Amino acid sequence: MAMALGALVQPCHGTTKSSITDPAAFLSQAEALHRKDHPRFVQMLAQIHSEAPPLTAQEQWRLRYLDAWETMFEGNYIKSEAQLRNVIDHSGDAVLIAKASALLLSNLGVNQRYEEAFALANHLTSELPTINDPVARYSVLMNLSQILDFAGQIDLAIHYAQMMQDAMPPGESPCLPYSMQIAALYNGKRLTSASSILQQGIDACVGDHQPVITNSARLVLSNLYLDENQPAKTIALLDQVEPSIQLNHYYPHMLSSLVQRAEAYAKLGDDADAKKAALAAVALGHPGEISEWLMVAYDVLYKIEKQHGNAAAALDYYEHYASQDKSYYNDISARTMAYEMAQQHVLAQQLETEKLNKQNSILRLQQALSTKAMETSRLYIILLLLCLGFVVFWLLKLKRSQLRFKELSYLDGLTGIFNHQHFISEADHALRLLQKKTGSACLIFIDLDHFKQVNDTHGHAIGDTVLKHTITICKQHLRPTDLFGRLGGEEFGILLLECSRDQAIAIADRIRLAIEATPVDAEGSIITFSVSVGLASTDTSGYELQRLCREADAALYRAKRTGRNRVIVHGELVEA
Repeated sequence: MAMALGALVQPCHGTTKSSITDPAAFLSQAEALHRKDHPRFVQMLAQIHSEAPPLTAQEQWRLRYLDAWETMFEGNYIKSEAQLRNVIDHSGDAVLIAKASALLLSNLGVNQRYEEAFALANHLTSELPTINDPVARYSVLMNLSQILDFAGQIDLAIHYAQMMQDAMPPGESPCLPYSMQIAALYNGKRLTSASSILQQGIDACVGDHQPVITNSARLVLSNLYLDENQPAKTIALLDQVEPSIQLNHYYPHMLSSLVQRAEAYAKLGDDADAKKAALAAVALGHPGEISEWLMVAYDVLYKIEKQHGNAAAALDYYEHYASQDKSYYNDISARTMAYEMAQQHVLAQQLETEKLNKQNSILRLQQALSTKAMETSRLYIILLLLCLGFVVFWLLKLKRSQLRFKELSYLDGLTGIFNHQHFISEADHALRLLQKKTGSACLIFIDLDHFKQVNDTHGHAIGDTVLKHTITICKQHLRPTDLFGRLGGEEFGILLLECSRDQAIAIADRIRLAIEATPVDAEGSIITFSVSVGLASTDTSGYELQRLCREADAALYRAKRTGRNRVIVHGELVEA
């Protein structure tokens, strides 16, 4: 939701009726309309391009900035990035550069260019004290709030949104600061449908005639109704905002409203309308798109087909859901890593600056002490050693931070075991070595049964507790030489080295029984859960990791289809 606002909420002010005979006034009027009356804004851009009145150099760059805004609104991020960088690099207008940089920050975040986005965010943060234009400063604060929200830095995102409210340009309403705070509070799980700030934001945006931003806040409210198991209210609110969503034709709103509608109908037991909405959402999605909305749409379709006994269709939808789920959580990990990398880069620059400052101080001390008598030389040596020790201390601290970051790059942030990429890399290497010794190994895929219900019923914090509990139990049954990693979401992989198929079956079943017999006590609620297990062995599948993964995954799907809470070996069944 935070990044869905990226191309929409660039600051502007009240509109005045203008004529094409005055290009500067005409451009000001167009910019003022880009959020409040987007169709009219598009007409005005077309008009100024078709009539091509004489423009000053500054007016030409301002028109190029507005063209870039519209290109990004339409979803063409590659073209809009080129247009924005042209404005930044060549316009020479400090205000336009700040506004274009703020919009580029949103572009990079939406386009999953996280390292570049956070590097630009750090640059804008350092430049913020020098940005004196109220509109440009407002825009930068807003986009910093968005990107920090996107990185999961909720408190910082709220802080910048509150700075926006304190720095509103003349004539600006609190609509945008409220929308930024609402997005951050929602992503931080700090919002309910009864939260006063939500209605305050909606009222402010309605009063400011900001239909697209109003729709964003109302879609947050409708999603909160879903979280609070009030699907009828969700449907009623979606029916209310549907005409505005269709009129503005903003893709994130169109997709999210369809998926929310599908979820609400499913909770109401209206499978036909739920399926219709979910299929419409899938059809609307872009090829290769990674989206939590598409993940939920496939989950709705999977459950409907499964409930109606359509096993083949259910399996197909489940595979799409699992793929979206893995990609979505990998994307979250990529954001976190990119943010940490950007922070490490800033820390390294700060330490390098401190090092240079210390070196300069040492040189000045040497020049001063060289004129003193011999009795002061001892003091000089002591001071020099202290300064050098301080530099060494900070260099060691930087090295330790770098080693820690390297460790985080191959561990899953939540569970502390190997992440998907490192597990696959280590498993492939281990199998190649094992093949030379003609040893045996078995690959196990484990998936928590009905894990989404745990999240929906008890919340994501309890879901995280269940995942950590599962990891603890699995480790109790593994050897130090075994490889253990999180493949994504609630799915885990184990490579048992120097292990026969019968031994692997016994280990897998012990893990399954231990998980089934060990519920989680979370905030007074006893949560029982089970796992489905798929197993493939090098004895029958060979040492090629890709084939082992494919056959272990197929066995896992069989375990899911045949009732869950069981171990399925490629080619045979072990009863739960």
